Amino acid sequence: MLILENIRLALSAIRTNKMRSFLTMLGIIIGISSVIAITAIGSSIQGVVDKEFENFGKNAMYVYPNWEMVDDYIPSEAFFSIDELDMAKEKFAKEIRYIDPSPSETSDVRVGKVEGKINLTGCAPGLDRIMNLNIIHGRMINQADLDGKKNRLVLESSAAQKLFGVEDAVGKELSLTVEGDSQDFIIIGVYKEAESIFSGMNRSGNFSGYVPYTVMAQQADSSYSFLLYSFDGVDQEKFGERVTSFLARTKGMPDGYYNFESSAIQQNKMNDMLGIVSMAIGVIAGISLLVGGIGIMNIMLVSVTERTREIGIRKSLGARTKDILLQFLIESMIISAIGGMIGTLLGIGIAAIGMKVANVSFAINPIIIFIAVGFAALVGMFFGIYPARRAAKLDPIEALRYE
Repeated sequence: MLILENIRLALSAIRTNKMRSFLTMLGIIIGISSVIAITAIGSSIQGVVDKEFENFGKNAMYVYPNWEMVDDYIPSEAFFSIDELDMAKEKFAKEIRYIDPSPSETSDVRVGKVEGKINLTGCAPGLDRIMNLNIIHGRMINQADLDGKKNRLVLESSAAQKLFGVEDAVGKELSLTVEGDSQDFIIIGVYKEAESIFSGMNRSGNFSGYVPYTVMAQQADSSYSFLLYSFDGVDQEKFGERVTSFLARTKGMPDGYYNFESSAIQQNKMNDMLGIVSMAIGVIAGISLLVGGIGIMNIMLVSVTERTREIGIRKSLGARTKDILLQFLIESMIISAIGGMIGTLLGIGIAAIGMKVANVSFAINPIIIFIAVGFAALVGMFFGIYPARRAAKLDPIEALRYE
């Protein structure tokens, strides 16, 4: 009951001095809104990064020569054949889910008066499931296409729409130049590219498509790098070291000749970097909370001075020292908590608007909101202790004589 009475007195004091109370809250509002906005922006960007890695495949790994150990050129014995990649897959059958030499080429294309370029990527069956390619018409490359070195093409939907005027271009033919030869490819599937912040940023205007990697025989059977995907749960760091060490021994190359880059490792590094940056900026922004706390202490000291007679009257009527202490402590906490709530709403609004302008999905951890408001109240309590103790220690006789 006493706490409720103190809350009522605190709210009454805030209403009596609205402008002064607001200016007192301003430091808390700025500090909390800054921290909330930075945290929300960091969470949103991290969500985008995670989605990009998920679209590419979180267990992807590239293996390539260690350029520091390469002199003027890569020796022929360091290149990989298709059979050697199959051997690696057999050797690490429990770890490797998918592997291909990842050949690529850009070909001019023309259908009637419509011209363009297509970035072709050689692949093996199953890549669509790993990379979450959305096949909306037809099918993906299969084993028969790969083994038969068939001229089959899976085309992105935007390319099909521009070249043929329809998305469903399955069964149509395109003349493409592959390894210097003009060949006719039959479209067996159309896929829709996953939404990304990088969608529409391709300034070259090139389309993309997938073909069996065996149709790029020269690249596929003599590649110095390749792409693989591991199964879930595989330690990318340890697995990468095992694969590169095995390949170096198999190819008769010195230890450490091959390097690897893992998307999971890169994702962790990116998230760690974003976390450190967000934390550093958050700490800097949090300094304004300290300023806000000092402002609360200052205004509470003024309030104690102004209400000296009130304190004397309350003490003469039987109010105990701890009652006065609690009254002013609650008042400082309420001022800080209200500032924290306003700052939280302001921070969420700033972050939401910023992410909408950047066309990024807004994300925030709800726990951060409770922590922010609770922390603001703690700041109020910490900086309110001294003024509250000063008020509680006033001598009632001296307080009643105060003019």
